[in-house]
Order: sequence, then C-alpha cells, then structure tokens
Amino acid sequence: MWVVVGLGNPGRHYSGTRHNVGFIFIKRVAKYWKVKLRKKKYLSKAVLIEKEQGKVLLAMPQVYMNNSGLAVKRIIEWSGVRPDQLIIVYDDLDIPLGEIRIRKQGSAGTHNGMSSIIREIQTTKFPRIRVGIGPLITDGDAVNYVLSPFKEAEKPLMEESIERAQEALEFILNGDIEKAMNMYNCRI
Repeated sequence: MWVVVGLGNPGRHYSGTRHNVGFIFIKRVAKYWKVKLRKKKYLSKAVLIEKEQGKVLLAMPQVYMNNSGLAVKRIIEWSGVRPDQLIIVYDDLDIPLGEIRIRKQGSAGTHNGMSSIIREIQTTKFPRIRVGIGPLITDGDAVNYVLSPFKEAEKPLMEESIERAQEALEFILNGDIEKAMNMYNCRI
C-alpha cells in the first residue's frame, strides 16, 4: 500500500494559493484517476484506490499546514504503512516555479508542514515531491507570498509543475524513485 498526502490549508480562503500546491496536486491526480475525495477520515479528505501497484490512499489533511503531522500520523496508524510507503507533496519556496524535486528522505527545511510531520512520525525517511513556488523577492514577506494566489502569467508554469509531479508519482508508485529523481530533478 502507498499513501500520497498533498499538503495545504483547508477552506476556500486558501484555495489556489501557493501554499496549497499539495492540494492542487491531489485533486488533479484524483480527477485523472476518476475518483473523488469525499470521506473525511484521519483528519483528512481521502480516498482509497485499487491500482496496478496495489492500494493507494490519496489524502488532503483538513488541519492547517502547521499541524499536518497530526493527520499524517493518524493515516500511518490506520494504514500501517512504513515511512518509505508515504509520499508527501508540498510547495517549496527555494525551488523556482515550474520545477520539482524528488527526494527519498531529508529535513523539513523551512517548511512548517513538513516540520510537523517529522515531529509527529519521528522520522525523515520518507519520499517527498517538492513543487517549486519560488523565488521570493529578496525583501519579500514569505508568509504573505505563500498565502497569495498564483498570478495569471504563473499558472501555466504551476500546471506544468503539477503535471511533472504526477508523472514522477507514477515512477515512485512503480518502485522506481531513482528514475523519477534522474528525470525530474533537473532545471528546466
């Protein structure tokens, strides 16, 4: 079984903001797989799908970003997945818009949602897909920036990132994270 969690903030106010790239990703994958995230379980909107690779749980935590770990911990407790079967998809301010980075493990960096997950599940050893939303203007306010919507001119690059992340997810689900890293961790 795999668990794919997209990070974001619940509520219409945050819909379409840079910080909700994880939610945008999960919604896109659900639409592509022709499923709906209806059930509210594990502090998340979630759906369990049977795929060629086995069962896959798609989830969007319905707690605020800084508490994402509470939902992820519940999902892990329910599903019994190992950390290497958990894929977190989230925004990254340090990666240019239009680019993604895939990692097998690593620190939270400056991302509060990832800090919460690592604190709650007590490991950094889980795959992640980081979707670029940067760069932040040198003297810019990071909080206001990540909570702002994408500008019209930025939307095509954001869509391209989400598409690339979805392609990378398929490689990861097929057990080939190395190939995903080699293909998608390059600058465009």
